[in-house]
Amino acid sequence: MLALSLIGIGCGDPEQLTHAATRAINAADLVLIPRKGSAKSDLADLRRTICADVLTSDNTRIAEFDLPVRDAGEADYRKGVDDWHDAVAAKWSQTITSHLEGDGRVALLIWGDPSLYDSSLRIAGRLDPLPEIEVIPGITSIQALCAAHALPLNDIGEPFLVTTGRRLREGGWPVSADTVVVMLDGGTAFQSLDPVGLQIWWGAYLGMPDQIIMSGALAEVGPRIAALRQEARERHGWIMDCYILKRRP
Repeated sequence: MLALSLIGIGCGDPEQLTHAATRAINAADLVLIPRKGSAKSDLADLRRTICADVLTSDNTRIAEFDLPVRDAGEADYRKGVDDWHDAVAAKWSQTITSHLEGDGRVALLIWGDPSLYDSSLRIAGRLDPLPEIEVIPGITSIQALCAAHALPLNDIGEPFLVTTGRRLREGGWPVSADTVVVMLDGGTAFQSLDPVGLQIWWGAYLGMPDQIIMSGALAEVGPRIAALRQEARERHGWIMDCYILKRRP
């Protein structure tokens, strides 16, 4: 039977790799490395570095594949995502079949953790036949962001909300929330909010050598973050960032 290990590898720092992740990588017969185009070659390079650093098994092979691109122009967002997941699942199956005969264990190195705003578990559920699935947790960008700012995420006895840039932009500040974590923001959704009383803790390329962070009153640092983000994106060709907003009296 085919087995699939989804291994959380943290946010860019190879030292964030857990012992469980190292064991799972070495237990795999095949490690899949997705390529996301030349602009995001850093992400594939990091996965290659991790494999070079921790792989001690001579029986583990590495196969790279080009990740399908989601159609951002699809009017129906959910349909666009579903179609993309189908295409990714098909690419996984094709790559596995090309490099692995019969049964075996396949590993995918997942940025952050497979459970948080990552589609690998949903994509794995589309494989036919359905493999045995193992999940190895990893350090999330939320944890890395809080660590970078030495920030406790929740206030004492209080909840926090995790959402996306798209939902923040479309729905505004979530009702009854005082702490909001924003992920997958393709722009700067915080600029759509009334900044009065809001504090922001922002970070990009968390855990990587190019990590940048900034924090302060949103009214003051929001424009500076937007400018720094644009400059960094133009320099690298891509950006991966997230931020925490807190409402203060």
